[in-house]
Amino acid sequence: MKNITIRQLQIFTAAATHLSFARAAEELHLTHAAISLQIKQLEEVSNSILFDRIGKRVYLTDAGEVLLDHARQILRLLKDADESLMALKGLKGGRVAIAVTSTAEYFAPGLLAEFSKAHPDVRVRLLVHNREEVARLLEANEVDMAIMGRPPVDMDAEAVNFAPHPFVIVSCANHPLAQRTGLKVSDIVDEPMIVREAGSGTRSAMEEFFRLQAIDPNIVMEMGSNEAIKQAVVAGLGISFLSQHTLGLELSTGHLAVLQVEGASVMRRWFIVRHKSKRLTPALAAFWDFVLEFAPAYLDKLAHPDHLKAAGKKLPQILTDLGHVAEGVSTAREVARLATERGIDMPITQAVNAILHHDVPAASAVEELLNRDPKPEMR
Repeated sequence: MKNITIRQLQIFTAAATHLSFARAAEELHLTHAAISLQIKQLEEVSNSILFDRIGKRVYLTDAGEVLLDHARQILRLLKDADESLMALKGLKGGRVAIAVTSTAEYFAPGLLAEFSKAHPDVRVRLLVHNREEVARLLEANEVDMAIMGRPPVDMDAEAVNFAPHPFVIVSCANHPLAQRTGLKVSDIVDEPMIVREAGSGTRSAMEEFFRLQAIDPNIVMEMGSNEAIKQAVVAGLGISFLSQHTLGLELSTGHLAVLQVEGASVMRRWFIVRHKSKRLTPALAAFWDFVLEFAPAYLDKLAHPDHLKAAGKKLPQILTDLGHVAEGVSTAREVARLATERGIDMPITQAVNAILHHDVPAASAVEELLNRDPKPEMR
């Protein structure tokens, strides 16, 4: 065993994790032949058969399971040692490895670009996978942190939510239901649905939504890519349940439409997650703080039209340009109406409604609120 190399352990760990020499080769940017040769040499040095090869598939032997556990520990210790040495240098030369769920890939590159502007000497590595694989990478210490919509519950992890994560139901722009308002969930129950694969956060959110509605969706197609689903919906093959943060381009160009289904705007949260035992180097601490401080406003611009209102556009034009549900716009009007009908004093709601629906300048509405006679808020 004394002649085993670190590179052999890295190759073995990749092959054992994926149970595929081909996927290990792809991950490590090597040829299939190079992977096979290194595994063969490792088996010779360890005097153990590490994989059973049955047809085109490979399986870990008992010896392989034992070596995998130790290999992961060795590689984790080496990574910790490297990070400790990097920490002595401060942020210069630091490294950050981030895994994000496939839905987060629509905003994560932008976040990383902003972080790199602030910290140009920090090397950033980004991996994109579905939720299950992101959780595995985090547990195996193969990445430092993760951005995901649903933190793993079976891990000793620290997770902090940093932004809302809205989901909507979409169709192609010329779908008959896209021309209607006030849709009920029952109106879409027979529509063919194209959905994300099991194990993804989007699939979990969709299943929870329909379970609460006591409805079984008419699933006709399952895909592992948001892009593939959007193209299928644009082609008229069905409707879908997707994160609003994945739809900016298609909604702005008019290729997709958000169906106005009552109660179908599902709100979750985005989380940044790390293992509690993970020691934060200066680079990792800087990235963690950056996400918590910068990301909320960054994502808010993707989902809300407030900045357009401030720029002087009228609400109907804003909603037309936006192309999807603007959270709270209709609710503010309805709550204000009910408050007036029932004699309930709700000054903040009335102010928001006045700004949105009666063209009252925001400054005037705020001034009126501040000039109200003080009184107890609770009775």
